[in-house]
Amino acid sequence: MSTVLKQRSAAALLATLGLVTSGLAPLLTPAPVMAQSFTDVQGSWAQGCISELSQRGIISGYPDGSFRPNAPVTRAEFASMVGKAFPSAPRVRGAAQFVDVSSNFWAYNAISYASQTGFLSGYPGGIFNPAQSIPRAQVLVSLTSGLGYSPSQPVTATLASFADAASVPTYAEPGIAAATERRLVVNYPDVQYLNPNQLASRAEVSAFLCQALAGTGQIASVIPGQYIAGAGAATGQRAQIPAGAQIPVRYTAAERILISPTETADLTLIVAQDIRNSQGVVAIPAGSQVVGQLQPVNGGSQFVARSLVMNGQQYSLNASSNVISTTRNVRDPNFARILGGAALGAGASAIITGVTGDRQITAQNVFLGSSVAAAVAANQGRNVGSAIRDAAIGAAIAAGVTGVTGDRQITPKEVFTGAAAGAAVGGAIDRTSGSNVIEVNPNSDLTLTLNNSLSLPQ
Repeated sequence: MSTVLKQRSAAALLATLGLVTSGLAPLLTPAPVMAQSFTDVQGSWAQGCISELSQRGIISGYPDGSFRPNAPVTRAEFASMVGKAFPSAPRVRGAAQFVDVSSNFWAYNAISYASQTGFLSGYPGGIFNPAQSIPRAQVLVSLTSGLGYSPSQPVTATLASFADAASVPTYAEPGIAAATERRLVVNYPDVQYLNPNQLASRAEVSAFLCQALAGTGQIASVIPGQYIAGAGAATGQRAQIPAGAQIPVRYTAAERILISPTETADLTLIVAQDIRNSQGVVAIPAGSQVVGQLQPVNGGSQFVARSLVMNGQQYSLNASSNVISTTRNVRDPNFARILGGAALGAGASAIITGVTGDRQITAQNVFLGSSVAAAVAANQGRNVGSAIRDAAIGAAIAAGVTGVTGDRQITPKEVFTGAAAGAAVGGAIDRTSGSNVIEVNPNSDLTLTLNNSLSLPQ
């Protein structure tokens, strides 16, 4: 094998020697290593996306702490990215043998996987061209092919939203139209210019992958909305979603939510998958946020949505979940088992502290709600079971506040400082509720149903 290695570039040699140990195979010499923060992406339009992919091991930086967002990406490198981003994609065809990809090439397995799953194909003569830099059009066609997306609207009409539509290669037109409908297309700095034949940079490939992951519900969209192209945007068309349509949502900050039967709490949820209109056009992209409240209803709790935050814009939303009536008695010996990873409402925390009385509760243990922030201020020093300390309330606060305002500097301290002075938790709970709290399973209890039809810009 040493003879073969001598014939390769320095970058491939470093990769083969194992200097890259996570995420993405090498993109340039020297070989990248995993990083959480990069010196050259601070303030970049793609910073949030690059950070997200880095944390997931899909991309990596360089030993000097840089990411090099403007550097091109080769076909071999992109194959490695795709494999990390979509490791469970179905194999739709047999393995291809490319004459220019030997079995000991660093990206051999990634290229084979990308080929079998339909993300990438070779050229006539069994050639893959692993070192060839990949253009933007190829990246978009690759993603729509591997994810099985096809256009639902006339291709010409969809591509007309781009000022340089005439430069789209014929082979790429259906794929780019499908990518546009699915909001995979990110054009920086001008959303109207696709630049399909321009070599894709590391930042641009990251952005396309982030949108693809958001479209499958794996992450929230972290790309600024003004750079995301959408079908119909240029003509002002609107997507209509009828009353009765369902919106699957998720809540990532905690496994469950515990609240008092008479408690109201603010909550921000994430749309779990693309919501399409009757023509198949994406009306609400996965990763959009739904802002609302858990409200007491007939001894149970119901989430009532107030607004939808989509592509940086906020829209009125009238939707609600079913009434959640599952209760837990805090005196049950098995109750402590469900506290780990649970978000607590102020009312629920007051009930629990009144029963257990053996640990100190802090603001970070309590779920953020309209009445909760003020309630916590009046309850510092109260006691609660030790498992509550493991609750993911810090994350709940971050998701519920910074996700809506966009202020990534907001801290729990700032949130609770703004609460009304002197407020007490007594108003948040019904003393007759005894030792029962309502248990909300976000994955199954919070699917929303539209109460009125919804009209949104495409």
